[in-house]
Amino acid sequence: MSGCRLDLDFRLVRGGFDLAISETLALDGVTVLFGPNGSGKSMTLRTIAGLESSAKGVVRFDDTDWLRSETDIFVAAHQRPVAHVFQDARLFSHLDVAGNLGFAQRRAKGDGPEVSRDDVIEVFDIAHLLKRAPQGLSGGERQRVAMARALLTRPRLVLMDEPLSALDVQRRAQALNFIEQIPERFQVPVVYVTHQIDEVVRLANQLVLIAGGRIEASGRSADLMSRLDLPPFTGRFEAGSIIEAKVKRHNSEFALTELEIAEGVQVEVPFLDFPVGEVVRLRVRARDVSIAVTKPESVSLRNVLAANVEEVQPEADTAFAEVRLSVAGQAVRARISRASAHELKLKPGKSVHAMVKATALDRRLLTRR
Repeated sequence: MSGCRLDLDFRLVRGGFDLAISETLALDGVTVLFGPNGSGKSMTLRTIAGLESSAKGVVRFDDTDWLRSETDIFVAAHQRPVAHVFQDARLFSHLDVAGNLGFAQRRAKGDGPEVSRDDVIEVFDIAHLLKRAPQGLSGGERQRVAMARALLTRPRLVLMDEPLSALDVQRRAQALNFIEQIPERFQVPVVYVTHQIDEVVRLANQLVLIAGGRIEASGRSADLMSRLDLPPFTGRFEAGSIIEAKVKRHNSEFALTELEIAEGVQVEVPFLDFPVGEVVRLRVRARDVSIAVTKPESVSLRNVLAANVEEVQPEADTAFAEVRLSVAGQAVRARISRASAHELKLKPGKSVHAMVKATALDRRLLTRR
């Protein structure tokens, strides 16, 4: 999918909250706006969509100005080639699922890629729902229909505002399977708002951290997740790293899957139903990583990886220290005690071993887009 460019340089003040966003985003895949509740993520998305007419500044998509206050340009929401999926599906209750899809097709004004009705029905697995009324659908089913309907308008950009917030963990995981297919299957980039770290790990090609109405950082999700200066925004307890690896082999006897991080560097995880050769992303929590100066032997830990210390950041007001390691060229974070960091004499450049239990590895994986 060829990337699009989104230039943002605007300000929006409402009820004492001051949102000031200035960033250029190369949209390729899924761009996630992440931050705590009330940080300005949804207001940013609404401004991109054209739903905030009081915003002042610039919103430019590729070569087209959607907002440019200095020349009084404001393209109304219905004239922007954008599809918006909200927290609630907002399906038409007087139409069945087929009718909702048909309405989108008839009203399609976007100049985005051609999208066939059969394709969206297949991808979002809604063929058996076509004659059902929205009132008879589960939350996950309604959101799948909403996403299918959005794509049938032929948008050039899909905006999603916490579309899975009302779903339970199992249905949310299922819905993520559908969302991650949109950029590659339909050649449309997605800007996605969430405050859930697992959705960031699962979806984000690019991550934008927003707090207090300002962008604190943006870049590749793997790069931002490994930075030690961002715990106030990414969360200390759930902090961790994103590692890319390739499925190398399956061990059916012990129900394990071996993933190759680099040539000669493997980790084991509980069995994954992925074909050999598939490239995936793996989340490793910092609190699940231990460090040894010498390679341990005869231990139950399945994953002992040669690493180099890149950065050590003690937390003066706590018992902990954050450590960033390099494992085969990929960043891995560890959260250990300050006492351990002191006793191990950890400093940049020191060779160590990172240890992770196979059972601790988060198996929410992504194929690389």
